[in-house]
Amino acid sequence: MPRPTIPFEPGGYYHVWTHANGTENIFREEENYFFFLSKYSFYLSPAVKTFAYCLMPNHFHFLIQVNEDPALSTSKAFSNLLNSYCQSYNKKYHRKGSLFMSNLKRKKINTDSYFTRCITYIHQNPAHHGFVKDFRKWKHSSWKAFFSEKQTHLEREKVLEWFGGKEGMIADHKLPIELDFDLSEE
Repeated sequence: MPRPTIPFEPGGYYHVWTHANGTENIFREEENYFFFLSKYSFYLSPAVKTFAYCLMPNHFHFLIQVNEDPALSTSKAFSNLLNSYCQSYNKKYHRKGSLFMSNLKRKKINTDSYFTRCITYIHQNPAHHGFVKDFRKWKHSSWKAFFSEKQTHLEREKVLEWFGGKEGMIADHKLPIELDFDLSEE
């Protein structure tokens, strides 16, 4: 029997991720990544604050905080995002059926150490999965936005402050990925 999905609580911090169905990729071309992020901004910006993200060919990760307004449904916003993206993807690539696994995975972040490790884990994930040797070279994560002056929807200043500035963030990200949290639980 499948476990019930944990609800998104107003003000709560969550690590959110999902994978493509089977061996398919969610992102086939560069434009897919940009399109997905534009849809994410459209559907999720009213409902969440985003602290980190990484989009990889067959899965993605986000670290979010749910806004306090209970009228904004984070679950519905993610559902709208994934359905909208899937419909566009299916039309573009002449395919049918679901693109994503059936349940969006989420884990509530209850400790400061998990918050820190989760940001690092998300950014280092492309190297962990062998998409690149150096995670800093991966184009489709929030890593570079923390060192840019360009406008962003990320909670850039809060994250940099959390790590004690850019130098602290760089130092923390030099540590190897520590999987001291179980992603299989949710």
